[in-house]
Amino acid sequence: MHSATTHEPRTLGDHTWQDQAACRTSTHHTVDPELFFPGPDEIDRITAAKTICAQCPVRRTCLDTALENGDRDGIRGGLTEEERDALHSRLPQRVDYARINATFAGGDVHLSRAERRAVARDAYQAGIPADRLARLLKITVEHAKKLYRHAAREISHRNTKTTRTAKAAPITPAKTPARADLGTAA
Repeated sequence: MHSATTHEPRTLGDHTWQDQAACRTSTHHTVDPELFFPGPDEIDRITAAKTICAQCPVRRTCLDTALENGDRDGIRGGLTEEERDALHSRLPQRVDYARINATFAGGDVHLSRAERRAVARDAYQAGIPADRLARLLKITVEHAKKLYRHAAREISHRNTKTTRTAKAAPITPAKTPARADLGTAA
């Protein structure tokens, strides 16, 4: 779920991004909210809704919010329910470094499991104290220490694996068969 353009991750509970949404009705711009809840065969309504989403400055935030909240109804972030389905199942594995960096900067960002592990691993490698990791992830110090133990094992395992690969026996070229071994063409 990586994007070519970066965006500022929203903080937990922040809904101010909705004020910038292209689908928001204003005095100068009227949008029927029902447009974003078409039936599966209403191709014209789906196209119209997606056209509005394509122009939206907060489309990625809308999509992230729908995924994080488990919202499976309607068109969100320019994608239909069916198009978002695969993203919902892959959300726990999402790794978005903008979110990870925002967390280190003190942002209260919704993180996937993979992003939380990445924060713990990066914090461990950077020597950040467990109490600071606890504050960043809104967890207990004991839990932060547990995450550091996991990170240490993961890093150790990765280093051991790299060392084993480097010490593997050199690959020797296979013996080139002699002409007599090739047989004859029929």
